[in-house]
Amino acid sequence: MAYRLCNWRAAIKNQAPNQHFYFRGKTEILCKMMRSYKSELLLRRFSSLKNPSYGYRRLTSSSSNPLSDDSDNLVSARSSYTSNLISQFSFHFLGGRKELICRWINDQVVVEGKAGSRTAMLNRTTSLNALNTSMLARLLKLYKNWEDDPDIGFVMMKGGGRAFSAGGDVVSLHNLIKKGNLEECRHFFQTIYNFIYLLGTYLKPNVALLNGFTMGGGAGISMPSTFRVATDKTIFATPETLIGFHPDAGASFYLSHLPGHLGEYLALTGEKLNGAEMLSCGLATHFSQITKLPLVEEQLGNLVTDDPSVIETSLGIHGDTVSPEQTSIMHRIDTLDKCFSHDTVEEIIESLENEAAKTNEAWCTSALKKLKEASPLSLKVSLKSIREGRFQTLDQCLIREYRMCLQGISGQISGDFCEGVRAKLVDKDLAPKWDPPSLEHVSQDMVDQYFSPLSAYEPELELPTKQREAFT
Repeated sequence: MAYRLCNWRAAIKNQAPNQHFYFRGKTEILCKMMRSYKSELLLRRFSSLKNPSYGYRRLTSSSSNPLSDDSDNLVSARSSYTSNLISQFSFHFLGGRKELICRWINDQVVVEGKAGSRTAMLNRTTSLNALNTSMLARLLKLYKNWEDDPDIGFVMMKGGGRAFSAGGDVVSLHNLIKKGNLEECRHFFQTIYNFIYLLGTYLKPNVALLNGFTMGGGAGISMPSTFRVATDKTIFATPETLIGFHPDAGASFYLSHLPGHLGEYLALTGEKLNGAEMLSCGLATHFSQITKLPLVEEQLGNLVTDDPSVIETSLGIHGDTVSPEQTSIMHRIDTLDKCFSHDTVEEIIESLENEAAKTNEAWCTSALKKLKEASPLSLKVSLKSIREGRFQTLDQCLIREYRMCLQGISGQISGDFCEGVRAKLVDKDLAPKWDPPSLEHVSQDMVDQYFSPLSAYEPELELPTKQREAFT
């Protein structure tokens, strides 16, 4: 919305208190949703400000309470008029609290502040919010600062567009490996694992709004949340075996704690679950129809609390009671357990084939198809990972998975990760040439190497376990 210069003062004066205002860059003036280039020029001329920079920041009368972190503290506007304007508006609109509700946009992570909470929105919508190192480093820094801020009671995370997050940016990792830049890959995994550990040991309630695709690493950064809200558009999956990798980002911890052997089924096949199925098995704590999600956010945004029970009650106001459809795998847990409880991948496949021959059920046929498409080495590595995760704490799972990730990207045992990403996401010929090509060619020694301690020249993942107690 654009305002003529002569109407600017009146427009601000008459604005309702619940509207959002923005502060453009380090020295730009307070303005109301200025989207047009002409409007921005008018504001700059009006306030005598130059050199606009990117980003939106939260406005307060004090720089000691930043929305993001110390490096983003609000600096004084260049003119005393602008400073007075900010102070007057913030005092007027919130009745003396001298604080405006607004948003800070840092490219791929959007920060929103409302009442006593903060929200981080993943904002790589063209890539389905695929996670890269800079996003994860930003989230890690934000969450640390929010945990230390006494004015913040709880935090939330959501995804922009039609995904929460489709997972890690594996295409970028593929390209880095091809260029020989393994150090950047290590940094990515170090960052995501440290962020997941922070989430898993967070001292304040945290909420994840899981609308749309919630896969791989995207699932990994949401599962440690206190509350996980699924919708009728949520799609969960851990499809890493189909690209020559293993379910990572804490998957061996949370999948192994699902009912029966559902975790093995999801890890090996990469099959999808919808929101109702997530609620049924415990991957989600709440369910709301997509049309109600704005109401859920509004309800949460009005809270000033650090009490999980208050947040849970608020989530229940617009929650829905749902059950999986009759065709869902959730109604076949007994049969699934019978097939996926076996000790080896070969035995699991044989059991599925026998079950498919007897019942001809679609889920058996689909699972067999996925298992035959997946990397044979990844299947065996993933099965062992889930089985070990069942008896490990969160930090132990993350340290082991980090070790497995570095083995997977090194190419010393197999080049399946790069080959899988190439076939599925780069060239998209859907014809990966796995190495080894079949289960019988995968030796136990190859599998065990993924779990072996790293060499003296390759540091293990360091987590602040002495400062933060891990889940058991």
